[in-house]
Amino acid sequence: MKSLMSFLSEVLNELGTWCHTSATRDLKTIESRVEHEGLSFLTITLPNFGKDFERSLDRGYVAHDLFTGFRFSGGLPAFLRGFLEQVFDSVSGRLLDEPDKTSIWAMRQITLMFAKILVDCSDERMQAAFDSYIKCESDVVRSTQLLHGNRLETEFQEMSRLLYREIFVKVDRKIYIGDIRGKHGPGSTADKVRGNAKYFIQEWTSRLEEVFPHQEYLATSYSLALANLSGINIREPEAERPVEVLAVPKTLKTPRIIAREPSYMQFMQQGILEAVVQALSTDNLVSKFISFEDQSANQQLAREGSLSGDLATLDLSEASDRVSNRHVELMLHGFSSFGRAVQATRSLKADVRGHGVIPLTKFASMGSALTFPMEAMVFLTLIFLGIQKELRRPLTRKDLYKFSGMVRVYGDDIIVPVEYVSSVVTILEAFGFKINANKSFWTGKFRESCGKEYYDGEDVSIVRVRRVFPTQRKHVEELESMVSLRNQLYMAGMWRTVKWLDRYLERLIPFPAVLSHSEAMGKTSFLGYEYSKIGGPLQRPLVKAAVPRRRIPVSPLDDYGALLKFLIRRGIEPNPDARHLERAGRPDSVDIKIGWAYSA
Repeated sequence: MKSLMSFLSEVLNELGTWCHTSATRDLKTIESRVEHEGLSFLTITLPNFGKDFERSLDRGYVAHDLFTGFRFSGGLPAFLRGFLEQVFDSVSGRLLDEPDKTSIWAMRQITLMFAKILVDCSDERMQAAFDSYIKCESDVVRSTQLLHGNRLETEFQEMSRLLYREIFVKVDRKIYIGDIRGKHGPGSTADKVRGNAKYFIQEWTSRLEEVFPHQEYLATSYSLALANLSGINIREPEAERPVEVLAVPKTLKTPRIIAREPSYMQFMQQGILEAVVQALSTDNLVSKFISFEDQSANQQLAREGSLSGDLATLDLSEASDRVSNRHVELMLHGFSSFGRAVQATRSLKADVRGHGVIPLTKFASMGSALTFPMEAMVFLTLIFLGIQKELRRPLTRKDLYKFSGMVRVYGDDIIVPVEYVSSVVTILEAFGFKINANKSFWTGKFRESCGKEYYDGEDVSIVRVRRVFPTQRKHVEELESMVSLRNQLYMAGMWRTVKWLDRYLERLIPFPAVLSHSEAMGKTSFLGYEYSKIGGPLQRPLVKAAVPRRRIPVSPLDDYGALLKFLIRRGIEPNPDARHLERAGRPDSVDIKIGWAYSA
């Protein structure tokens, strides 16, 4: 805590200099509040102040229903007043005609930089997150019942067919002819299978078997299937494993809820995902509105929206958990092979701490490989349903093309023309979704999407503190995070604060200047890189530095499992890891080695 406060002091003083104001009183206020409230002031209360600041930018004035817990002096809060006065009128609280953009960035940097620091929540907050998951599931049940048989369901089906027919035909055919290859990832699974053991799957489900017979997808030949898969356990629906719902650290305020899928479900979900992404990326229409890999289009439109005021950025609360299975069924209606495959790879139950095993009405939580694409396609369908409602006439494919550069979806980050916001929000809510008012903007000049924030065309995105500061060399992940923080602040021009971080890091590790592709933990510098000698097989510059070493778990693989891993590999290049049949999975330990490393 002491090191975080020292760091914050440096940030406050430097940004006070940038904005020609004194932050001395503000620092005293923070020190007093932290003494009484602890870390939660930095990670919860201060970010709430920052969010209210953003809301004020959107409204165009400071209202007294915001900034709760902070004293007002005239039309503005007394806290950070020196910065606020350069953005809002001190008496009326109205947004200035030409607010200082540097002060806007500084306010956001000061108040929001600790909002997403990775710390464990209290048990009470953890359990509250699980309770919220159950409540969300109840909401999905209720919204699904309200929609059932409604005319909106028919309109949703018609709009999804207008958008995705050509895409779904391609995916449907791939599944029908068996042109799907499963794929494993490095993460943990509900059935506790890790690393290379995933290539010896001994469980399947009867629902999967109907669409993806295990002998065809888990073995490379019929003879190998007979020899190695004869004892596989085919689970009936009532005996299927539930997904394991977990709360993983996100912020001190609330954890992130995810779900661990069984390995055999993930295996086939990844195969379907690949087919969907390939079909969508080559579609001349939908590829203009959705991307599953590139956020830059959303970010660029957010910037344009902040300049022109014509585009709104919307964010949804608990977005993935509010996509019901009914939404997906309606969307895929008429594409029998695709629909059956998606349903076969969807888990039916979830094991939730404090609530036991519950049936799922939602499509899937984050953790399923199909959650992200399905939610994006559902949201795009609803956006155009809202636009159609506003226009009061059916849309055609020709109409849809006209919205290129005005409508964009990446996960739950949505961009739509401001003139259609009201109708789009109405339709989203009719289908059970909730707009996150704190992260949705359309009336002022502030916009945010996919991790980027803009005010009047100016990038006001901030640098965040992701972990508590390290105190020993063995705190490797904290060290890596602090090095990243230092380098981001250097690129942002906060060189006084960077000097403080340099001194802190140099007490723990050698900290030379290196280029970004170096394996060493080092500093970014416009002055280039350091080196002590030329050496190594490639005769490149070497410097004494700290190098992180990650230990991949031992996971030997041979026999038909090794052959399966080879044959389902994508691309024609050999696996870059020569020991991938000996070790696999996510690192189970990480440490630091001090030695010679390439600096360039």
